[in-house]
Amino acid sequence: MTTQKIDEKRLQLATEAALKLEKVILQVIIGQDKVVRQITAAFLAGGHVLIEGVPGLGKTLLVRAVAAAIGGKFGRIQFTPDLMPADISGHSMFDAGNSQFVVRKGPVFCNLLLADEINRAPAKTQAALLEAMQEQQVTIDGKSYILDRPFLVMATQNPIEQEGTYPLPQAQTDRFIFKIHISYPDAKAEEEIVNQVTTNSLGDSLDINSIKQLLTPEKMELLQKMTASLTVDEQLINYVVRLVGETRKWNGIELGAGPRGSINLLRAARAIALLSGRSYVIPDDVKEIAIPVLRHRITLSTDLYIEGYTPDQVLEELIESVHAPRS
Repeated sequence: MTTQKIDEKRLQLATEAALKLEKVILQVIIGQDKVVRQITAAFLAGGHVLIEGVPGLGKTLLVRAVAAAIGGKFGRIQFTPDLMPADISGHSMFDAGNSQFVVRKGPVFCNLLLADEINRAPAKTQAALLEAMQEQQVTIDGKSYILDRPFLVMATQNPIEQEGTYPLPQAQTDRFIFKIHISYPDAKAEEEIVNQVTTNSLGDSLDINSIKQLLTPEKMELLQKMTASLTVDEQLINYVVRLVGETRKWNGIELGAGPRGSINLLRAARAIALLSGRSYVIPDDVKEIAIPVLRHRITLSTDLYIEGYTPDQVLEELIESVHAPRS
């Protein structure tokens, strides 16, 4: 059990900063309150995010809005079938003027990296990003380079267009703390989007110039450290482990979540607690965030797929079946 004393004033300031970040992103990502809450939680937990949704729902806009709000260096990689590992990490080149090799660092050297349509690149290229995500470093010509902190990857993929795509390896999807689904906005939210985009503006996307920088990378790292220090009772750790363990024996789940699922679920629950202004985690925090943490870590049996079940439906039933400790 975490026993570190939490300073209530610092906690209040941290919660206010996190809620301001959430609010400012909602200015341009209209009608996606749950998605923005999960993105904010991922940043507090210091985890990478995989965003899935059909074209035109604002996935790229969401990442750009977050980058504008937190400051720091923003990088973007458009994944294509001919993308090479060196296009991500960088490469060494010969400088004729100095008669020596110099390192040209790639777009991965940033604080927030947008990996757009990540499933369009082959496995070898995806592996270059995997090292950066897991080890917080990249290797160029045998030499390792440490990435600046915080370093967060927000990757997007289109779930319906499969031609010319490469399925993400399980080892890579497991590195994402969340897999977030962006769905169509409701009619009222869409009316607001159409009104904002077509009034006194050019193009067909919302303007992020109105977003003011709220944080710096240094302040973001302090928020992450505050989140990691929140109190977690031993009973709640037991609950998280039991819940994730149930995915390994649940009828209809062919492959369950591993220990990284338990670790990330607890990290995410701490982030939800901080957003709620609490210095401790309760079972409802775990329940709120469990599906985006686990949906990409399980594989359903063929029979369930044929019957039309989704991972979310199975997880909802599983979560309800696991007894939670009293708050």
